Amino acid sequence: MSPPVASAAAVAPGIGDGTLPRHVAIIMDGNGRWAKRRHLPRVAGHKAGVDAVRNVTRAARALGIEALTLYAFSSENWRRPEEEVSDLMGLLRLFIRSDLAELVRENVQLRVIGDYRRFSNDIVTLVDDAIAKTAANTGPVLVIALNYGSQAELVEAARRLAARARDGDIDPASIDAGSIEAELDTAALPPLDLVIRTSGEHRLSNFLLWQAAYAELLFVDTLWPDFDGHALGEAIADFSQRQRRYGGL
Repeated sequence: MSPPVASAAAVAPGIGDGTLPRHVAIIMDGNGRWAKRRHLPRVAGHKAGVDAVRNVTRAARALGIEALTLYAFSSENWRRPEEEVSDLMGLLRLFIRSDLAELVRENVQLRVIGDYRRFSNDIVTLVDDAIAKTAANTGPVLVIALNYGSQAELVEAARRLAARARDGDIDPASIDAGSIEAELDTAALPPLDLVIRTSGEHRLSNFLLWQAAYAELLFVDTLWPDFDGHALGEAIADFSQRQRRYGGL
């Protein structure tokens, strides 16, 4: 049995009457450095990172965030040592098997962005099964980015629009920002409001580049395994105090 989800007031007491983001995305960075500081193997950092995922997703539900997108495995992560990639795949299996029942019970809908079908057949089956079992849920959406790269996403969107124009289904002159957004993996999600990156790095690393055009960005020094529900609450409280002008006054 999972522990009870804390109340929004307990998670983020600093929000007050401020505006909550509908869609939050997190670049989960720092697992390796967390392990190194403790003289542990990198896989220990990744295991601790899975615990952080669990804590943060529960906190996001308590806060009433509609969609939470987590950058779990980028298309560039294949460049890591084979052993580390294997460890990450094992942890992905563990997370799905151990947390799926809670997602179903808590009315969370799981979605995946990125080309996860490049993974091994058993992982693809696990992901497909998890998506199917939560598809009818009507609560918050948990989005996992697997083998995801924003530039590749944009290239594929452009190719699909070009093919439709070639076939005469659309007028090239009619293509606008909305046309592109409709072709992205995130088309059915609320607009992205806040991007958080942990570990002190200050870059987006090919993550949701189009979607982040008007999102608020927050870079924190906390390593991902140490980023918990209260850290998310602090990030949301910071967001709630910002004024978003979208180019206006």
